[in-house]
Amino acid sequence: MVNNTHNSSWSGLFLASLSVIFLSACASVGPDFEKPQADVAPEWLQADNEQISTDPATYREWWKNFNDPVLDELIDRAYRNNLTLQIAGLRVYQARAVLGVATGAKYPQIQQMTAGAGGTRLSTNAEPISNLPDPVRNGVDNTFGNYRLGFDAAWEMDFWGRYRRIGESAGANYLANIATYDDVLVTITAEVASAYIQLRTLEERLAIAEQNVALQQRSLDIAAVRNRNQLTTELDPALASSLLSTTRALVPATRAGIRDIKNALSVLLGESPGEIDDLLARSSGIPVPPMEASVGMPADLLRRRPDIRRAEYRAASQSARIGIAKADLYPSLSLVGSVGVASADMGDLFESDSFRAFGFLSFRWNIFNYGRIKNLVRAEDALFQQSIVNYHNMVLNSVMEVEGATNRFIEAQEEAAILADGVEASGRAVKLADTQYREGTASYNRVLESQRFLLMTQDGHASARERIGTNFVAMYKALGGGWDASEHEKDLVPAEMIETMQQRVNWGDMLKSSATQE
Repeated sequence: MVNNTHNSSWSGLFLASLSVIFLSACASVGPDFEKPQADVAPEWLQADNEQISTDPATYREWWKNFNDPVLDELIDRAYRNNLTLQIAGLRVYQARAVLGVATGAKYPQIQQMTAGAGGTRLSTNAEPISNLPDPVRNGVDNTFGNYRLGFDAAWEMDFWGRYRRIGESAGANYLANIATYDDVLVTITAEVASAYIQLRTLEERLAIAEQNVALQQRSLDIAAVRNRNQLTTELDPALASSLLSTTRALVPATRAGIRDIKNALSVLLGESPGEIDDLLARSSGIPVPPMEASVGMPADLLRRRPDIRRAEYRAASQSARIGIAKADLYPSLSLVGSVGVASADMGDLFESDSFRAFGFLSFRWNIFNYGRIKNLVRAEDALFQQSIVNYHNMVLNSVMEVEGATNRFIEAQEEAAILADGVEASGRAVKLADTQYREGTASYNRVLESQRFLLMTQDGHASARERIGTNFVAMYKALGGGWDASEHEKDLVPAEMIETMQQRVNWGDMLKSSATQE
């Protein structure tokens, strides 16, 4: 009879547990995330310009439009060695591990194997043995053991979907970290390309300065000769010397700028200063992009830009947190149980009579919380709304960035064409002024002005060509180009770093590329 009652109680607990488990799979409080709908213009403002094409764009390796092998190699090195990108990759691994923790929370939160062995010897001169008559006390076995082996489990039922929401939040956060990695890759490729263009521009400006130093030195020599021959006053060589000194001062300043840019490139490549000098020596000249750029359609930004995708995933993660907070408004049910064997004698431990078990359902409800939980839910909802607004703001800013870079790309080309004519005209003016000065038909002021204008237009032309390239880079950065150059086929960090991490901690398959994990 006892056994039947015992079995009946266990059967009832088992059925109740199954009922709770079934019900726990049926509800998730809080809102289900829906992707925000962003309104973007149907076409770009410069869509009618002949230098802009709205045909489907090739973003994958946009920098190859410059046809510069050195730039290609620099970007490849940056992808392999940039330390900021490696940190972003490690954060992906961290988020992947956190997702694994969140996924495991849906199952029994406590699952423990327990075991113990102990021995006790009671004093025969102390209670309770000392209270026994001597014949009985002398026959008492005052030494005994305690051996046990079991399995304990505790499971808070996910009746309101708390742990499912935790998993959703962690999953969205993991995807957001992948998008962050992609965004860092977009930024780094653009920074390497921009720095390289700036470097080549500074090198050309240095050459321009040195050429003008040579030209002005010859003019100074001529002015000095004419002064010695008393054909002019001392004013002419003094003016020539002043202009020459000003131009000479450009040389060390430009050289310092070149070294700074090289150092910045080295940091982007994760290398020590000077290591890229041999590579940079393989080519020269300001990289020239194509005159026409393919930018696709504005709606493509919602898919292309990693930071927009990150904003969407952040919003999804925050949406799930509303449900996590809201679950505290409702009661929670937990199932706790333990099975095992216990015996005073090690030899009897695995006999059927040594079996022990217990289980119970617990109920908990935070009914008197003075509005704290509701206000926590409200706070999470406000954060969610902020993330939605941030998403729309991100879309607006991305459109603005593309429009701005596109406009500057077009205007820089026009500016460079005008300055090219100016360089040619200034060159002719220098020759004419020099000839007329030699012949004594023009003052030295004309020589000075013509040489000053030549330097200014040559330097301005180089800067305008730089802006064509850097705005081309900015345009493709704004379009979200370059992040899919790898499509995560490679590991997110160098192989030697993965090996070190595997030796330190057993990561299993979690350090594989994200493409194999999604």
